[in-house]
Amino acid sequence: MTRKISPSTRHRILDSCFRNFKREFTLDTLLKDVNNQLIEFNRAADNKEIERDCINKRQLQYDIAFMKSEKGYSIKLEDLFEGKKRIFRYTDINYSIRNAPLNDGDIEQLQAAIQVLSQFEGMPQFDGIQEIIAKLKTDLKVSTDEKPFIGFDSSQDLKGIEHFSILYNAVQNKTALEITYQGFNSEEASTYIFHPHYLKEYNNRWFLFGFHPESFKWDWNVAIDRIVSVINSPVPFTINETIDWREYFSDMIGVSKPENEPIEEVVLHFNQLTGKYMANKSIHETQKHKWIGENTLELKIKVILNYELERMILSYGESVKVIAPAHLQDKIMNRLKSGVKQYED
Repeated sequence: MTRKISPSTRHRILDSCFRNFKREFTLDTLLKDVNNQLIEFNRAADNKEIERDCINKRQLQYDIAFMKSEKGYSIKLEDLFEGKKRIFRYTDINYSIRNAPLNDGDIEQLQAAIQVLSQFEGMPQFDGIQEIIAKLKTDLKVSTDEKPFIGFDSSQDLKGIEHFSILYNAVQNKTALEITYQGFNSEEASTYIFHPHYLKEYNNRWFLFGFHPESFKWDWNVAIDRIVSVINSPVPFTINETIDWREYFSDMIGVSKPENEPIEEVVLHFNQLTGKYMANKSIHETQKHKWIGENTLELKIKVILNYELERMILSYGESVKVIAPAHLQDKIMNRLKSGVKQYED
């Protein structure tokens, strides 16, 4: 897999050249050296990508001008020539952009990032961030009176969110937990030892996945909003060497994975209005879609059928029709009929 080369990569290469007083870099030798290092940086690239990443003399001159500007790094170069050719090196051999102060562009990006981070102040999963944000706001002169102009689909009042910090730290520090848990269908809470491996958010709810010794189940699912209490346990931690969590969630929607169920192709037909929306909204990484005439968008995904998939389909109401598989079509049709009966009784 090739890596995308950013301008900052070229700036770092130029920085190393300007600091090298053992060589005399002209514009031509600079260009050759920069392109050689860009090729080496992305040696897995094909010829077209190599050609794209290499720069010409005009781009090199622009990069140098940017590094000299206040929006860049305000570098200072010697006014040194060899005949008619200029030699490019720093006036100070000890200078480097790596230890230079923040430039205007850096400060603007940090100020924008702080405004985004500020929206999370007060949430348990971001304990400790308030002091960092306050210090950065002071150092970077970020206005404390500015009203939020970006919103996230999250809530500080989510049930169980007060447990997030201990769960996060347990996953990070590989610490076993003693959890008291009461599921929706349980009249009483139960307590068990749990080895947490992965935190997952879905539909504004958090779930903790890991090893449950009593059932010897490696993908035991704990809904955080059903946790009554949780404390660290002295039990030696069991490390996950079984599940790649990214791969685990790649063949389904949501967090419920039925055991031993196959991946199936789901075919959905959306009406024209919702179809325009779905054409620009990815519901799964396997999604493929095409228009059938002017009024129907056909959307296909390959997933394991589960409860969350059904809920997602039902959320589109009369705008969608399940075409395949047949047993999913029957299930959705029966659930819609049950819904209609609610209004007939």
